[in-house]
Amino acid sequence: GIFYGILLTAVISMNLAILNILPIPALDGGHLLFLLIEKITGRPVNEQVAEKIMTVFFALLIALLVFVLFNDIYVLVQPLFTK
Repeated sequence: GIFYGILLTAVISMNLAILNILPIPALDGGHLLFLLIEKITGRPVNEQVAEKIMTVFFALLIALLVFVLFNDIYVLVQPLFTK
């Protein structure tokens, strides 16, 4: 019913919040990590270095997304060809 729909929405929202706060530079946690580094060192991280790090990690995140997508498709299609 409606309760389970709301519960599912809450679980998905909490899962997204937890994953988004991870210290991966392409996510919000990465921005927090750069702010923490700035607080510890007393000077901001070089903008070009931060941009390059974020670009690399964003590419890795997209590669992971593509890998998971192809893996899911393979698991769905594989039984069709094993008969």
